[in-house]
Amino acid sequence: MISYDRRKIMAGLLGMGGAGLVAGPATLGSAFAAEREHPRNLKENPVFIQSPFQLGVASGDPSADGFVIWTRLAPEPLAPGGGMAMVPMLVRWEIASDERFATIVARGDAIAHPEFGHAVHVELSGLQPDRPYWYRFLCGSERSVPGRARTFPQPGAPKDRVRFAVAGCQQYEEGYYTAWRRIAEEPIDFLFHYGDYIYEGRDSGGGTRLLGDRPFVPLRRHVGQEIYSLDDYRRRYAQYKTDPDLQAAHAAAPWFISFDDHEIDNNWAADADQDGTPVEIFRFRRAIAMQAFYEHMPLRRRSLPVNGHMQIYRRAQYGDLLQAHFLDTRQYRSDQAQNDRDSIIDAEVLSPRRTMLGDAQEAWLFDGLDQSRARWNLIAQQVMVMALGRKTSAASSDLIYSMDQWSGYQHSRRRLLQHIHDRRLANVIIVSGDAHRHFAGDVVMEDQDKVIASEYLATSITSGSDGTGEGDAFDHSVRSGGNGFLKAMIDRRGYVLCDVDRETWRGDLKILDTVMERNGRLSTFASFISERNEPGLKRA
Repeated sequence: MISYDRRKIMAGLLGMGGAGLVAGPATLGSAFAAEREHPRNLKENPVFIQSPFQLGVASGDPSADGFVIWTRLAPEPLAPGGGMAMVPMLVRWEIASDERFATIVARGDAIAHPEFGHAVHVELSGLQPDRPYWYRFLCGSERSVPGRARTFPQPGAPKDRVRFAVAGCQQYEEGYYTAWRRIAEEPIDFLFHYGDYIYEGRDSGGGTRLLGDRPFVPLRRHVGQEIYSLDDYRRRYAQYKTDPDLQAAHAAAPWFISFDDHEIDNNWAADADQDGTPVEIFRFRRAIAMQAFYEHMPLRRRSLPVNGHMQIYRRAQYGDLLQAHFLDTRQYRSDQAQNDRDSIIDAEVLSPRRTMLGDAQEAWLFDGLDQSRARWNLIAQQVMVMALGRKTSAASSDLIYSMDQWSGYQHSRRRLLQHIHDRRLANVIIVSGDAHRHFAGDVVMEDQDKVIASEYLATSITSGSDGTGEGDAFDHSVRSGGNGFLKAMIDRRGYVLCDVDRETWRGDLKILDTVMERNGRLSTFASFISERNEPGLKRA
């Protein structure tokens, strides 16, 4: 039998008056003050024609004594309001120490409020460290599928191994979510989703369109126009979350999740979108999008949007083995240089007035790296840190770089790499995404060969559809750019699997042969090893 401290568990849960949420920052307390009393219009035993758990379950932000569990009531996911009556609903939850739910270690009630799209976030504490738990929700006579979560080891506790996956960019129209099914089958401790959970664009129609420079017929279609209202965003999340492969991956392991750009609008930066929308108008859209993001993700109360801002950068420690720093490279960045067109490195790109992280987040990251005593430091974020130069033609002598990636924020990039170098941190691995290809390589200072860290950029789940493999025009332009630090690159869909022990970090670039048909074949394109205190990727 599993032992646990029920008083400690309930102390954490009753911080929300039985709603299953622990106390958060003082600025958030008023948002949930009413939870101490049931609303007068609360429906305690609703009746549904079909299951309200159509969007599945999820867990996230694990710590040594708990995690968040999530669901959203939506018996008709694409209908207005998810097909729900616009009243608060009572939802019960259960945590078990076994997958058959023979031993329930905690249970309680939460309220699904219409103001939050009838989403439920239960923030648990007081559980045992370093072990799996199973959870489920009940509403009326309906019961959700079970999910599996896992607590982390205590910070500093000796650990020999951790396994996790890195994935993101899942454009619904461009393929099946086979990669999520394969991830659900992996024995991982957690997953990092780097962003682009949804795409904001309109239904592109059923005919042929261009995907890059290739003719493409959408496999699946978005519902509706480009999304702007809260109902639009909710419906788009609901459409994505009805996918059974995505639901399986959520139910299999806890996630740390961040947003990138498409959760709001392509390549947005702080208060600016790509269309020149007035700042006050875009801020309104950003606030709406952040509410919808929070509603649909297993996030802690500290990430609840307040005044159009969302606290999404945070840290987690896995025993003495891994310190993870999850960054936000959208909310605080300067607008992209050169109108966000790939460009040479010029005075604007080098300007010290331009920032990727903002002063507060940068200081937080540097302090976390300085204070870390873990054997490995993980920097998990959204866009490539390697400065990947490429030629536009064989005759060109100039190299151009992405202005949306760290290469477009040279001052911030140099400050980060210099800090790692000056502190002699030889155990830093970076994971990122957004580029719809696998990239693996070493992170070096410009005009220097010294390796500062290494980076795995995980390809997309579906965005870019089946891709071209190797040898396309982009591939040639990168290879002509003299990027000797780049060890592997391929335009296929999949994910990165990291297997970390006390002395080595292994990264596997997983790819599918197709996402345009179901059950694509999974393989490993390339594997690399990093040795602790010896920066640099080596072929496994």
